Amino acid sequence: MDTAEIQGQAMDEAALIAGMEDALRYTLGRRDDEVSRADVRRAMAMTLRRRVVDGMVATDDRQTAAGGKQAFYFSIEYLLGRMLDNTITNLGLHEVCRNAAQHYGYELDQLYSDETDPSLGNGGLGRLAACFLDSLATLGLPGHGYGINYEFGLFRQVIQNGLQVEVPDRWMHADSPWLIRRSDQAIPVLLYGRVDYMDGHNGDRRPYWVDCSWLMGVPYDMPVVGYGGKTVNRLRLFEAKAQDDFDMAIFNAGDYVHAVEQRVSTETVSKVLYPEDTVEAGKELRLIQEYFLVSCAIQDILRRHLKQYETVSNLADKTAIQLNDTHPALTVAELMRVLLDIYSLTWDEAWEITQATLAYTNHTLLPEALEKWSVDLMERVIPRHLQIIYEINHRFMEDLKLRFPDRPDLLSRTSLIEEGMPKQVRMANLAMLGSHSVNGVAKLHSELQQKTFAADYFKLFPDRFNNKTNGITQRRWLLKSNPQLAALITDRIGPAWITDLERLRDLEPLADDPDFRHRFIDAKQANKTALADLVQRRCSVTIDPAVLFDVQAKRIHEYKRQLLNALSLIDAYLRIVEDGEDVQPHTWLFAGKSAPGYYMAKLIIKLINDVAERVNADPKVDGRLRAAFVPDYKVSLAEVMIPAADLSEQISTAGFEASGTGNMKFALNGAMTIGTLDGANIEIREAVGAENIYIFGLTSDEVAEMRAGAHNPWGAYHMDWRIKRIVNALWSDRFCPGHGSMYAPIADALTHGGDPYMCLADFNTYVTTKDQAVADYYDGGDWVRRAILNVARIGVFSSDRTIREYADQIWKITPLV
Repeated sequence: MDTAEIQGQAMDEAALIAGMEDALRYTLGRRDDEVSRADVRRAMAMTLRRRVVDGMVATDDRQTAAGGKQAFYFSIEYLLGRMLDNTITNLGLHEVCRNAAQHYGYELDQLYSDETDPSLGNGGLGRLAACFLDSLATLGLPGHGYGINYEFGLFRQVIQNGLQVEVPDRWMHADSPWLIRRSDQAIPVLLYGRVDYMDGHNGDRRPYWVDCSWLMGVPYDMPVVGYGGKTVNRLRLFEAKAQDDFDMAIFNAGDYVHAVEQRVSTETVSKVLYPEDTVEAGKELRLIQEYFLVSCAIQDILRRHLKQYETVSNLADKTAIQLNDTHPALTVAELMRVLLDIYSLTWDEAWEITQATLAYTNHTLLPEALEKWSVDLMERVIPRHLQIIYEINHRFMEDLKLRFPDRPDLLSRTSLIEEGMPKQVRMANLAMLGSHSVNGVAKLHSELQQKTFAADYFKLFPDRFNNKTNGITQRRWLLKSNPQLAALITDRIGPAWITDLERLRDLEPLADDPDFRHRFIDAKQANKTALADLVQRRCSVTIDPAVLFDVQAKRIHEYKRQLLNALSLIDAYLRIVEDGEDVQPHTWLFAGKSAPGYYMAKLIIKLINDVAERVNADPKVDGRLRAAFVPDYKVSLAEVMIPAADLSEQISTAGFEASGTGNMKFALNGAMTIGTLDGANIEIREAVGAENIYIFGLTSDEVAEMRAGAHNPWGAYHMDWRIKRIVNALWSDRFCPGHGSMYAPIADALTHGGDPYMCLADFNTYVTTKDQAVADYYDGGDWVRRAILNVARIGVFSSDRTIREYADQIWKITPLV
């Protein structure tokens, strides 16, 4: 499709250029002789935005007129990627925009590369949310997102002397043409204060939240264009603003600095994603952020609902809200507060609407990620919500006492309040109790969820629990990011796969077709050459596209086991320099960010960089091994790394990864997976065939047994000379000359610390399996056939399938196109 049509208005090259000329002159104020490349990009985006906004308005009108149910996705983060290229792809306007760019003397790819990724997310949670929005719009479903418009996002990662350094990511240094400010719909958000009681209209005593501070949530709409342009939903992002520029009373009293400081403090709420919460001020800011999101979103949804229906009694019939992990769990308390305090519903009425409206997706089994907030902090920041949570818990506990009079242990585990010092509110319990649906994101994850932290809730409410295996959008992760492979696929089986990924099955017979295999290899080599150029520019490391590219690109965390991969690199290095082994050529590539306060993860980044420096410089290696850590991982970098990978590292400790979506992206782009039986790897093995994936290591049950005491890492150290050699190198200064035992904390964790993530326990099977994968790669033809079969059989992991399941089974919404 070469032209886009939104509400019957086709756009051709002449119309696009005319719109750009208008934007350059009258919006950007540029003379013909001073137009820059950045100006051309912005003018193109502004011109496309006019058509997109028309589509967004038309979609709103269509959804309102239909009067049906709509879904709203609450997520603390969205990892969207560059907007211009994605919009052009989904509008089918690539040729038109390429010609327009050339009219001004530029290539379209140059305009794409100038755009900054919106810094609104970090990892898989945010990228999943972005994929879901794309699928909602492509499927014509009435579904919109709510989030926070972070000024700086997470951070921009810089590597200095091998260390991660966090610097502000000023992604909005120039106003984004994709953000539409709606100041007229700003929302007040209350904070602090206290709860008092006054006589209600019926003579009853009603609680009132008084003596509050408040700030404003200013909405910005980001259009979400579905493929083909027929549906344009919206992602509404809120920015925190002071209720006024500053408090005039304070200013007039002479405290000028404090007056401005108060404004700055208020607006900090939407400055950064995931503020550091190892200190009390950071915890408070993080709690305020989460409440700010849900309060703005709930008030906005109710405003829209009441504009059409004039009653809240039918809210659950017209509205579905999905909580993306525990960050928006306060939605339970906020919706109850609004229904009770503002719309004067009875408790039972409000609770019935709340449960029927809300659904909760859990994304982790890690105890530290199942958020808990101290009662003292909540009482100070959101006292009315704490009161409501206590009342929800009281009624729940009283019900359980009647049903299970001799089970105080059950009450203790299921309570929303965790007794102790400090007393805490269990947000996952609040989300599970306040929702009518609770889902995991892969079959194994959902099963483990029902056996671990949610076991009691599963027994109490078995019909509430279900699985929705994650998915990815093929529009972003194949059509847009791998155009050569996408063109090859379309040439051989047609374009239907773009909206029906399971049509890739038609590629299976081509796995033995010499011409297709040759062109498949050409596409991979072109992608590897592009990545090699990027690594040279960013890391000053030369890598050979003819060598196997072994890629691990994801958030840095101990359970994701970048350390295990680094140990395999050290092992290969030592096998060359100490054993004289003829190791086959192999390039290790790492990318990912660590949380700023995560000491061990940041130390692992330093280790990877130091080992890479040693390996790349040692003449004994003679170029057979190369390694690089590519900094500042984000969507635009992933779009280069993923299509270039030969081997995809999905090696998390079994039972720890909820699903993963990187595993799906790599397989879709023709990489072979090496991984554990964890998350969606299990379902990928079922889909692509056990012979087309490299599985190693302990199962989740075996990991649980080992963590319970069966594992003896100190014994493994003494019994296995290869492990001993690697650990001794970490205790020494071999990879950090002049810095003593810098990596002793890693070595200690592997041995005396119990090896909690089973790096030593899985080491030998991992290295043996990886050696086999490398050997298979250099054997040639069968590797290519198996890579093609990965692409052909991965279609079930489209986010279109996942969203259809949410729509049909949880939200009960239907397409409107």
